[in-house]
Amino acid sequence: MKEILEALEDIGLPSEDPKDLPKSGQTFPDGGHYRMEISGVERPSTLEALIEERDDRGIPIHRLISTVMGSTLLTDDELEEFAQMAYDADMEVIITPGPRASWNTGRQIATPEGAISGLRVRGIDNMVHAIKDIQRCIDFGFRGFLVTDEGMLWVADQLKKKGLIPDDVTFKVSIYAGHANPAGGKLLEDLGAGTFNPTGDLSIPMFASIRKAIDIPIDIHIYLADSMGGFNRFYEGPDLARVASPCYFKIEPGSGLAAGAGMYKPWTDPGFLASFAKEKVKYAEIIHNIIQEKYPDLKLSEHGCKGLAIPQP
Repeated sequence: MKEILEALEDIGLPSEDPKDLPKSGQTFPDGGHYRMEISGVERPSTLEALIEERDDRGIPIHRLISTVMGSTLLTDDELEEFAQMAYDADMEVIITPGPRASWNTGRQIATPEGAISGLRVRGIDNMVHAIKDIQRCIDFGFRGFLVTDEGMLWVADQLKKKGLIPDDVTFKVSIYAGHANPAGGKLLEDLGAGTFNPTGDLSIPMFASIRKAIDIPIDIHIYLADSMGGFNRFYEGPDLARVASPCYFKIEPGSGLAAGAGMYKPWTDPGFLASFAKEKVKYAEIIHNIIQEKYPDLKLSEHGCKGLAIPQP
């Protein structure tokens, strides 16, 4: 066992989950320890409502996980409007392209056993379609994309090296990729991930061990839908920010997300999405207040800080 532990340390991984919860020595480039991310910004009307609430509350919202239903389902006019609004509001946008496993004819992912295998792109044709969808969104100015498949991440990074995808485009690895340890995080970083979302149910020491192995931001679900376990970690926010910095706090409550009758379907009422976006902005304010009460030295990045993948329409 000693040899195994020493070997893990030699390859840059911690040999155990830290028990003393050490403070992370890393921050965002602006010195911030944490930022706010809101998921399910599906349409221009959703973004409009979110911006209005952000301005009313004066709480920075840095990143939007958008078009979870699939950017294919927005028209050119809608994508153009979305990019311009986000640019004007200085917000990073992570677009979710299609197709994905759940779009295609294969239904293994829809079965109880098949769901364990993860959300992967099926076949090279679907990968090409996804790349085309990404390129379409790049043409409208978007600079951030969600990926659930390590193969897709590798391809995207190779295309960046060939100059087919701009250098300033970032790829965020989704919770649906299912990674939950430092080795997985390091693999994704090596494959070109700009930011990484582990599974949502990790302990604080587990997040601390991941931070010791990687430099890219960690995306942490601080509020997650019932379909994913349904937990609220607001009061763990201070220590999560302390040990995992730099991190994004992901605010994604609800009954269900993308599976079954989840919220991120194209037929979900736009009025509901707009109203719920405002609630999530309110939660961001609450989370920030809880963190500041316990650790006032931890810094929330300012609105419009440098380094965000803000659309460039």
